[in-house]
Amino acid sequence: MKLRPAFIITTLGLLLSAANALASPGHKKDSIGQPGDSQAVDRTIEVRMGDIFFEPKAMEIKAGETVRFVLLNEGALLHEFNLGKAASHAAHQKEMAAMFQNGTLSPTAAHDMSKMDHAMGGMKMVGMEHDDPNSVLVEPGAREELIWTFSDATDLEFACNVPGHYQSGMVGKVTVR
Repeated sequence: MKLRPAFIITTLGLLLSAANALASPGHKKDSIGQPGDSQAVDRTIEVRMGDIFFEPKAMEIKAGETVRFVLLNEGALLHEFNLGKAASHAAHQKEMAAMFQNGTLSPTAAHDMSKMDHAMGGMKMVGMEHDDPNSVLVEPGAREELIWTFSDATDLEFACNVPGHYQSGMVGKVTVR
């Protein structure tokens, strides 16, 4: 099989873009906290998501608090619940766009790419998994959970970084005091 130069350049560009996004400073988990222990949950917050909204739109959390987020996708599209600062969402949006382009994600589902051969001309597709601990994908009609312990007092966002969703207003505020 002979690959066209434009295809090769596009593929290399996508791979480099994803690698840069993974290495970007916005991908750090500075002062947003860490995964929480399910045995130490202080409270549960139910978050409804749909096409294209979050409910509630804002939440207040105490520094040191461990929260179980119960995420209900009532929409017809795949959505994400991602905790972070605005810069980390901008970096993650690039990763998500690359995952849509390579087929890891589709408008309604996440696909298990670990069972597929990613080899392309001897190159492996690296970093094309949605596995950040501060983020969860929720397929239409599904219920997922994320348990998070918030460390420092700070202002964060929860957002859906599926291409176009954040820009359409699918973002909310988290105030940690």
